[in-house]
Amino acid sequence: MLGLCGLAAWQMQRRTWKLDLIARVAARVHASPAPAPGPERWAAISAAADEYRRVAARGAWLGDRSTLVQAVTDLGGGYWVMTPLARDDGTTILVNRGFVPADRRAPDLWRPRAGPVAVTGLLRLTEPRGGFLRANDPAADRWFSRDVAAIAEARGLSEVAPYFIDVERGGGEGTLPVPGLTVIAFSNNHLVYAITWGVLALMAAVGTVFVNLDLLRPGREARARA
Repeated sequence: MLGLCGLAAWQMQRRTWKLDLIARVAARVHASPAPAPGPERWAAISAAADEYRRVAARGAWLGDRSTLVQAVTDLGGGYWVMTPLARDDGTTILVNRGFVPADRRAPDLWRPRAGPVAVTGLLRLTEPRGGFLRANDPAADRWFSRDVAAIAEARGLSEVAPYFIDVERGGGEGTLPVPGLTVIAFSNNHLVYAITWGVLALMAAVGTVFVNLDLLRPGREARARA
C-alpha cells in the first residue's frame, strides 16, 4: 500500500515537472530569435536549456551537400531536406529547410538559391539513434533520423554545430521544401497514472481494513474450530 502511495506521489511530481517543461518550451518557441550558438557554447548545449529555442543564423547554402531524411508529416510521407549553412566564422550548421513529398525528391525541385541567406527557426538536438525502427545507412545514403555528426561526416563537413535548425514557416507558400512543420507535443498522462495508483492504494487499504475486522470479529475462532 505504501508503495502504491509512493508511486502516486511520484507521478504527481512528474506531472509538475512536465507542466513546467511545456511552459518553458512554449516561452522559447514564441520568444524573439537569439543568435544561433557558436563553438564557444556547443559543449554546454542541452535539451533542458536549449531544445526548441528560437534562433537565427546567416550564411550561404552548401546546396550540393544536402541530405534527404525520411519523414512522415501532416502532408504525408516524404523527406526532410537537410542543407548545410556555411557561416562567415568558418562553422557550419545543418538546417532542416522543410519537407518534400516522396514523388518530388528531385534536387531541381528544392535546390536553394546561391548567395547570402538569413534563416530563423527552432534549435533541435541531433538524433543519433535512427528512426522508424531503422538505423541510418550512410554508405547507401539512406537516412531515417537527423544525425548531425553522421550526416556531417558523410558530406565531408567540418566545424559543424552539434544541433540543427528547423526553419520556421515564412513567405513563399507553395514552394519546396515546405518549412514550419515542426510538431511540438509532450504526452502528459501523469495525472491519470497518479489517480490509478491512488485508487489501487485506496482499494488495498479498504481490503486490509476488512481483513483485520474479520480477524477481530467475536466468535470467529469458535466458528473456525467448528
